Amino acid sequence: MSDVQLTIDGAAASVPEGATILEACRAEGRDQPTLCYLETLTPVNTCRVCVVQVAGSRTLVPSCSRVVEEGMEISTDSPAVRQTRKMVFEFLASSVDMSLVEDQTQQWMDHYEVDPTRFGPAAPDSPAGARDARHAGHHAPPLAGLTETVAQPVKIDNELYVRDYAKCILCYKCVEACGPDAQNTFAIQVAGRGFDARISTEFDVALTDSACVYCGNCIGVCPTGALMFRSEYELRAAELWREDEQSVTRTVCSFCGVGCNLELHVQDNRIVKVTSPIDHSVTSGHLCIKGRFGYEYVQELGDLATTPIDIVLAAARTS
Repeated sequence: MSDVQLTIDGAAASVPEGATILEACRAEGRDQPTLCYLETLTPVNTCRVCVVQVAGSRTLVPSCSRVVEEGMEISTDSPAVRQTRKMVFEFLASSVDMSLVEDQTQQWMDHYEVDPTRFGPAAPDSPAGARDARHAGHHAPPLAGLTETVAQPVKIDNELYVRDYAKCILCYKCVEACGPDAQNTFAIQVAGRGFDARISTEFDVALTDSACVYCGNCIGVCPTGALMFRSEYELRAAELWREDEQSVTRTVCSFCGVGCNLELHVQDNRIVKVTSPIDHSVTSGHLCIKGRFGYEYVQELGDLATTPIDIVLAAARTS
């Protein structure tokens, strides 16, 4: 396979044929902001914060999916690129709770001087179930002078994870992980159109009645905290989540012989959540329900009448 010759911000670059513009930029030490992109998922071009300018192209192009071409002239910091990225971040942050995005994303927002408040004060939160009940294609105009948001109550309907769709940016990562890129369960998809679009189960049934197998791969790829371990959610709600004090231990899942690697996140000598390294050749960051949630057996529960999360909360309060 031959290399492709191109220029990035005026500097000559040589990258393998078939590489994307994003891969080429990162190979040259010129990282670009991303939200919907993940190395192990198929690019779906939804967030548009990675757009770059290509000479001769009518519009800005998404760097995460556009393949490089011989002689391409790419600009990652032109006025059009900066303005577009700023506006995309502002539109997202004005309607979605971005408080739990990664530090790198927050740094990009600071870099572009993102000000979501310039659109005005936020409209009242939607009551529970209101957004799910909206009729597709019949979006009502927002209240005068107010910025509509996706704010709504957190959905807690199982013991494993919660769905805080006030933080959902519709990046499609959870849909891809549930579907063809990892689990092949296809329990969720985007329903509705425009601002009324949301993540939904088939026929909008309750999650507990859907095809969901609770593998948690949707949690593993969520970039905003819209999907979260129940244990993490309750610790955060009690203001006891201390990520900077947690240790992360890499080990091998003991439930079967596949050899999936686990990363055990431990706080106050208790496992509070389990992830998997994205660079592991077996899992690529994905796990089954046992690997992601079946860790309580390694912990001495003491009083069997006490739930694991109660033990974690009690330990956190006394430490």
